[in-house]
Amino acid sequence: MDFLNGETVSIILFLVGIYGLLARRNILKTVISLGIIQAGLILFFLSIRFTPDSKPPIGSEGALMVDPLPQALMITAIVIGVAVTAVALTMFMTLYHRYGTTNWLKVIRKRGDS
Repeated sequence: MDFLNGETVSIILFLVGIYGLLARRNILKTVISLGIIQAGLILFFLSIRFTPDSKPPIGSEGALMVDPLPQALMITAIVIGVAVTAVALTMFMTLYHRYGTTNWLKVIRKRGDS
């Protein structure tokens, strides 16, 4: 099962997230789809240069070491993604309380009536 690795799983996750963005009109499902896209991108960047015999960069002198830069960048991406998700869910709650629906098209129609 050589085809089932981090890159292929991340591409599948990314495409599932894109499908969720394009096919669903629910605001909450859109936020979840953005989270799935983020997980796919993080997995892709972490697994793009993965080799099974490499060691952690701390305390492994002379051995093949993993590059710590993508790991540090992806930790930052996770923190930013959590903040973006929190803001998106807050905006979702505000839209739901104001317009009474979770559908993008109904919110646009109700905003036009106001």
